[in-house]
Amino acid sequence: MNPTTVAVRAGVRRGVTELRNTFTNAQDVWGYVFPTMVILVTIFFMRGSTVPGTDFSLGARTLPSALGMGLAFGGLITLAQQLVVEREDGTLLRAKATPNGMLGYLVGKLTLISTVALVSMLIQLVPSLFLVEGLRLTSVAAWLTLFWVAVLGLVATLPLGAVIGSLIENPRNLGLVMLPMMGLIALSGIFYPINGYPGWLQAVAQVFPIYWLGLGMRSAFLPDALAAVEVGGSWRHLETLGVLGAWAVLGLLLAPVVLRRMARRESGSRVAARRERAMQQII
Repeated sequence: MNPTTVAVRAGVRRGVTELRNTFTNAQDVWGYVFPTMVILVTIFFMRGSTVPGTDFSLGARTLPSALGMGLAFGGLITLAQQLVVEREDGTLLRAKATPNGMLGYLVGKLTLISTVALVSMLIQLVPSLFLVEGLRLTSVAAWLTLFWVAVLGLVATLPLGAVIGSLIENPRNLGLVMLPMMGLIALSGIFYPINGYPGWLQAVAQVFPIYWLGLGMRSAFLPDALAAVEVGGSWRHLETLGVLGAWAVLGLLLAPVVLRRMARRESGSRVAARRERAMQQII
């Protein structure tokens, strides 16, 4: 059998094993449930407010935006966190030591993170349906839009998460990524339309995939009349496809190069040195 095929199959099996482990770990499950609780509380308190210029619930508008934010966060941050942690504890070094081990490792992580992101999205969606009204849930077109936006969003963000994780050696430096991420979420119209922002700030928000994931999710679940409050007055599916596709191509081109470079630099001495520094900081 082709060695690449063997590595991919091994990666999928690894991902399934890690999925089973994470969904039977109370701490991990709490990590998936807690953000959902935060979003639900936010939507609950926003349900009485309305989108400016309409009588539509701001909470209902926030729900699909939050789903898009969750996918982006999972792709960009969760994968980066796991790469950084497992680089420090030597997991990546062990993967590097086996034939096509890095490919299998990466496939396993993509299987794990993408599945967790989709499950987390469902965990947020189901209870939210009892809190808000007006969502377009009976349309086949809506669910098809949800599908292609979610898949393309993961393809656009997961490789970028791998790049981020490859560039950061110390888990304590992940805060340097989290702060810009929080800023992008604030700018990307997740909780409030960006029409009120200055033009240059709207342009910045639309460069990054978080805005387009939120917009794509809103186009799937919200009535067409709500497109009037978006930039350009429409759902802009072609632009969503183009921007997310461009980020996907960039990530898929960049991630293998950065990952190979990172793997070449890994050695037992580097892992030992990182562990020693970590122990010194604890002391």
